[in-house]
Amino acid sequence: MAQPLTGPRKAAIIMLAMGEQRAAQLFSFMDDYEIRDISREMAVLGHISAEETESTLTDFAEAVGGGGGGMSGGWGTTERYLKSFLKEDRVKELMDEMRGPAGRTMWEKLANVHEETLATYLINEYPQTVAVIISRIKSSHAAKVLGVLPQELAMEVMERILVMDNVPREVLNAVEESLKSEFMRNLAQKNTRDSHELMAEIFNNFDRSNEQRFMGLLEQKHPQDAERIRALMFTFDDIMKTDDKGIQTILRDVDKDVLGLALKGAKPEMRDKFLANMSERAAKILKEDMDAMGPVKVKDVDEAQLKIVSAAKKLADKGEIVIISGAEGQDEFIT
Repeated sequence: MAQPLTGPRKAAIIMLAMGEQRAAQLFSFMDDYEIRDISREMAVLGHISAEETESTLTDFAEAVGGGGGGMSGGWGTTERYLKSFLKEDRVKELMDEMRGPAGRTMWEKLANVHEETLATYLINEYPQTVAVIISRIKSSHAAKVLGVLPQELAMEVMERILVMDNVPREVLNAVEESLKSEFMRNLAQKNTRDSHELMAEIFNNFDRSNEQRFMGLLEQKHPQDAERIRALMFTFDDIMKTDDKGIQTILRDVDKDVLGLALKGAKPEMRDKFLANMSERAAKILKEDMDAMGPVKVKDVDEAQLKIVSAAKKLADKGEIVIISGAEGQDEFIT
């Protein structure tokens, strides 16, 4: 049975049908990400039936209709095509990247590595190296990785992030080399983010138990840093700081099943605020759905609340809602 004809799959079939010379000419006009997407698809095409070829190449029916058969795509074919117009080292970069985890940069690739797998690798690295890596990956993934690292190492990594200055390029180069990364062109951009903001984002993505565990440890050893991180954090309870219009905007942006699960574990005042901004019928249905859930896992509630927090942040970034934050009670957009 033929696979669905996605855009990249169609393009890959067309490129194979055109032959190396014409394909090379087309590739030369493409951006890197386009070459990667099409090349990756070419590499996994396998055998393409004549029927699928003809349905894809309707504009080239005269050229391919009499071929009497299909085509075969594979890693070797793809590599040969790329070598016809790219330098060998560039072809190696593309092929190695396609065979590895998805992502255009090494840091994007790490986001696709399971947290336990990454943590197992990091355990054998120096804490400073781990801190550099944790500070460069997405906060949501960093929280998961720190959560499965040995507590002593995780604590030392957080301490190092808090005092970390801009990471020199040569250090980043060495880290990327140790992670067998291929692409270095974006390394010149230095990380100028406030370390406390970075840690606040990581804490926002911890589940409840890890958040309490690590915040407690920080409060014991670095109370001032812990206080600043807590002030910068945005939690589910902070949604109470938006007005009714903001709540209504959030309601339009989140799935009702997620909302019900999140409110199941929310404070009564939070639950009442959301219900008050719904129609009487919608509020009644939601309450009935929540009652019908019965006991729910804390982990599931945390995940649902994180989804709503994420939605609220995005809405605030776009200026669609305003959340009062900060010690002075001034209006700020969540970033």
